[in-house]
Amino acid sequence: MSSILAGIKPRLSLAQIINMSVGFFGIQFAFGLQNANVSRIFQTLGASIDDIPILWIAAPLTGLIVQPIIGHWSDKTWHKRWGRRRPFFMVGAIFASLALFIFPNVSEIWMAAIMLWLLDASINVSMEPFRAFVGDMLPDSQRTTGFAMQSFFIGTGAVISSLLPYLLTEFGVANEAPEGILPDSIKISFIIGAVVYIAAISYTVFTTKEYSPEEMKSFGEIGDSDNTVHIKTEASSFTKKGSIWAFIGLALTAGLFLYNSSSTDKLEKELYVLTGGIAAFGICQLVAGLMHKNKSTNGFVEVMDDLNFLPDTMKKLAIVQFFSWFALFAMWIYTTPALAQHIAGTTDASSVAYNKMGNWVGVLFAFYNGFAALFAFLLPVLAKRFSRPATHMIALIAGGLGLISFYIFKNENLLIISMAGVGLAWCSILAMPYSMLTRALPAQKMGVYMGIFNFFIVIPQILAATLLGVFTRHIFNGNAIMTIVVGGCSMILAAFLTLRIKDK
Repeated sequence: MSSILAGIKPRLSLAQIINMSVGFFGIQFAFGLQNANVSRIFQTLGASIDDIPILWIAAPLTGLIVQPIIGHWSDKTWHKRWGRRRPFFMVGAIFASLALFIFPNVSEIWMAAIMLWLLDASINVSMEPFRAFVGDMLPDSQRTTGFAMQSFFIGTGAVISSLLPYLLTEFGVANEAPEGILPDSIKISFIIGAVVYIAAISYTVFTTKEYSPEEMKSFGEIGDSDNTVHIKTEASSFTKKGSIWAFIGLALTAGLFLYNSSSTDKLEKELYVLTGGIAAFGICQLVAGLMHKNKSTNGFVEVMDDLNFLPDTMKKLAIVQFFSWFALFAMWIYTTPALAQHIAGTTDASSVAYNKMGNWVGVLFAFYNGFAALFAFLLPVLAKRFSRPATHMIALIAGGLGLISFYIFKNENLLIISMAGVGLAWCSILAMPYSMLTRALPAQKMGVYMGIFNFFIVIPQILAATLLGVFTRHIFNGNAIMTIVVGGCSMILAAFLTLRIKDK
């Protein structure tokens, strides 16, 4: 009798795990191109350096909105030929590839902002179901390997896409262009990215077959009653919670506006996104309460209800994710100015020394992604030996020490050692929390909870973009290297918070 008929989810071969993970190479290839070049695109089209953060806020906001929606829809989807998650892989890939073709050819900032929204929304449509895909397809004993394989393809895709414009330039492609026009090295990189994205996603779609609802029932992961909608939050509870959060958000927004209107030392305008987000959450709860009171049960009410009843393991992992990603954003935002000031002794962004250090930071980032790809093969071994929470704790401590060592090392070449620690942490952050989380989630809500889990990546990103600027200017007197140290301490705090998680 086959393992499926016996009611046991089969273990997949290494080749099958690779097939189902290749699509993430395309996703990260697109993300790598976006992260490395979008600021350059905005500035080429005339955006000032002060406008860049608010333009970039599209990326986290898009994920915040899109991922829970796509997760909910993919949980409810089943097509006999295309399955549950794969239709979303493909739709996202088609639109993301179109965006990659168009993006480097836009001529106005507003057009670039729209294309960034479209690109990031499309990437999120593909990416969100991929996390649930591992939970669907693999038994718990193989999920660490599955997410580690995704980490490998993420690291590989990030390294290649980040270096692509440089490599094209080395092969003679023009890296300069008239004012207001992007060079051919960027345009061709995005075209290659579009082809790689659709090809990688297509490979996974056509080589991997998903389990049907009947097979999932045979594994005991879903039951006949799981499609029945049960809203656990009372309408009055929606209304009460919504009123509190809406009041807090609106009050903070009003206070921020009044302060910035009367003060010469204005707070970052990105804070409006955070305060407005709090108010929006409250308003969404109020709307859900009104719908529920009128007996209108739909996907929106379901998602709002799911937000109110997060599994215990997810709550604990959310705090770990918050401090982990806060540290990562500190590194991504401040590494160049911190090292230029700390090692090269300059804060002049137009100086040769500053730009030389900026180029070296690009190399260091390629190193940590490369280390992450290599360490992906180590994670399953460590998890089997020590447990998943212990493995994640070890990796986060290594990453935290790596960031703190930025302050200690005065030779830029020694920072490659720092990046080894960061690479191990990055690899684990992309794999271990999801491996632990999938065990705690009901199979019929794997997608929506994975989308909600993304909140704890987005929120620290918004906070990092705002609060760290305040810390750097007012607490550290402009000494950005101390901001990196704060990031390292945040990651070590996240490491010890993993001790609260019990991996049964």
